[in-house]
Amino acid sequence: MPGLRASPPALLLLLALALPRGSLAVQQLEPGSRSAAAAARVALQYRNFQAGSLGGLRALGQVRKATLKNIPESGHKYYLQFSTEDYRTGEDAGNCLATVLFPKKKSRPVVSIKCSHTKDQKEIQEEDNKFYQRIRHQSKPITASNIPDSYGNIEPALEPVWALAVAGSSSIMWEKSTETLGYFLAQVKSARQWMRKDDFIEFDYTVLLHEMPTQEIISCHMRLTWLPGQPLKVKHFCAPEGHGAEQGSGAESGSAAGPAAEKGASF
Repeated sequence: MPGLRASPPALLLLLALALPRGSLAVQQLEPGSRSAAAAARVALQYRNFQAGSLGGLRALGQVRKATLKNIPESGHKYYLQFSTEDYRTGEDAGNCLATVLFPKKKSRPVVSIKCSHTKDQKEIQEEDNKFYQRIRHQSKPITASNIPDSYGNIEPALEPVWALAVAGSSSIMWEKSTETLGYFLAQVKSARQWMRKDDFIEFDYTVLLHEMPTQEIISCHMRLTWLPGQPLKVKHFCAPEGHGAEQGSGAESGSAAGPAAEKGASF
């Protein structure tokens, strides 16, 4: 007697039953939802750090489409489409497609992102070089505090110092973010330039991060080195107010596999 043969619909049913429960759980999110915006912001923080470019920094515009998928044994994965703005001018900077996986285990989000550009690469490189030369041609090391000031103003001479802090702190905010906690750069409390014999620019920063939705202000020390066209290198150590010190880490931009952590950085 020939063996029983399942019809195509029956095969589909068997496959569905064989998959782990929850593996097909896909949820369309409202583009204006806080969770969609938070995931998109994490993707941009990852991109801003990985790009290592002051002229190419972007801020979140609007989320156009967002989907959330529950992946058993892994975590929640967001599929996102959103617009971006130039970080300094607010002008349209292009659209991005991204995925952000928030792992179940305590580790940084896993991000994949591709963006279109309204600036060509040559224009971005020229802006990077202008920032670099403004910092490099100082007659003495730069020291600064409270950027922006209490009125929200940034002195033109300190714009490159602020932009460098945005790029570097993006590494910290991406690493610290979870599905329920996000971060904004509130202020550069202090900045100090270290003079080097090579072409790299090096700064020590103390930055204040605004944690959402807890409203807590977190102070982080950051050592950063940068040269246009080279990976941005960041080591940091954060200590939330009213809590014990948190272990720091180090990261380098421009790696296809993501930055390599160097635990226990100290300055």
